[in-house]
Amino acid sequence: MTDRVPSDHDAVADHRVHLESVGSTSRPRLPLPAVLDVEEADVVRLSLAGTDTHAQVGRTLGGDLAITGAFDNARLARTADEGTDRFHEWVTEQDLGPGDPVVLDVVTAGYAFGIRRPGDRVVYEALEPPSDSLADIARNLDG
Repeated sequence: MTDRVPSDHDAVADHRVHLESVGSTSRPRLPLPAVLDVEEADVVRLSLAGTDTHAQVGRTLGGDLAITGAFDNARLARTADEGTDRFHEWVTEQDLGPGDPVVLDVVTAGYAFGIRRPGDRVVYEALEPPSDSLADIARNLDG
């Protein structure tokens, strides 16, 4: 059973970030603060105002960490050439664009994060990250 934790709980660290666009496209990008415990190519859980997705951490041309898409499962997050980009959908549904602020919540350090509009309250599932050995097995199965 997983614990549920609200975004305004002391256990949830939050960071205000501003959405960016990928190059000259209209595709949204979520910049990640340097203080997060993630690295390029990590696949993390990303809750979009309460809807759980998976996202792969990438780098911008400037070398900063960022997320450019969120998908229904980890395999789709790693390939990103199939499946529906839930992050793009969420940004569009929320009528957000480059420069608009969002709050990035750290639910489980290095593994589970959430984004929401400033002032909104969201209840997250506080999930434990899989053990390294299980993650290695999953990566090997996915190719």
